[in-house]
Amino acid sequence: MNSQDVKNAISGVLVVDKPVGMTSHDVVQAVRNGTSLRRAGHTGTLDPRASGVLVILVGPAVRLSEYVSASDKRYQAIIRMGSKTDTFDADGTFTQDSQETVDVTEQQFEEVLSTFVGEIEQTPPPYSAVKVKGRKAYEMARKGEEVQLEPRKITVHHLEVLEWAPPEAVIDVHCSSGTYVRSLANDLGEKLGCGAYLVGLRRTKSGRFSLRDAVPLRKLQEAFTAGNWYQYLIPAAEALGDWPSVELSPDDVEGVRHGHRVKAESDAEIGNRVRGVSTQGELVALMECVAEDDGALAWQPKKVFFTSD
Repeated sequence: MNSQDVKNAISGVLVVDKPVGMTSHDVVQAVRNGTSLRRAGHTGTLDPRASGVLVILVGPAVRLSEYVSASDKRYQAIIRMGSKTDTFDADGTFTQDSQETVDVTEQQFEEVLSTFVGEIEQTPPPYSAVKVKGRKAYEMARKGEEVQLEPRKITVHHLEVLEWAPPEAVIDVHCSSGTYVRSLANDLGEKLGCGAYLVGLRRTKSGRFSLRDAVPLRKLQEAFTAGNWYQYLIPAAEALGDWPSVELSPDDVEGVRHGHRVKAESDAEIGNRVRGVSTQGELVALMECVAEDDGALAWQPKKVFFTSD
């Protein structure tokens, strides 16, 4: 197998602990440069000011992005009460002067915080990458143009105060993909009546990957130089580890590679999705349960990843 074949065979996940100050794209570029792989992409932007879990898919695994990106996220957020900014974080310009004292008790804070749990409507920050008529909102906001963003439905699964040190509070946020913690901080300040903005953010979990799985970028870059970065590559099949799996025989693998269906168990349900994995544990395909003409159930390949002979 030549070097190009080796590159084509590399597919999996790198979970990076992103440092503050870098964009998510910067980290992806660092991975491309370090691995010499062109195909690499993250599964959910993390602001430059934020640190923590950034899931990067490399090789054919990038095609899993739409499924992995939709996963829940978890953060530790530091919120400062008593003032507001136009970006909803510490990078912005103050739109409300800082109050010397904040007359909010921990109980009041927790009571208002609890009102954000559940399915809620949230308006993204004006300084965000959300597009308005094909243009990014932050580009419009920087030019002084008024940005009207539509609220969107998100789900906040859990909110908890981890540390109470007014005017700051550290909270644990478990939320659906697409949630802006900056907006949460701003909206919280509005309800409290004192204003608030985000001063620190660390993503502790993205989908099934947490900080326990993450390697600091500096350490990963050292491994690129040493040539032993493969030790940090997580198999593509684990990216959707919460999906049920179906083991495919060598004959099944050959059929699935060509788009053929595989017989499903009688207790499978139409519409269910599974990972089809080889006997060696490699991700072969994502499959969906469908009904055959005779009423039998089968797994229909939706995305095929396994291409080696």
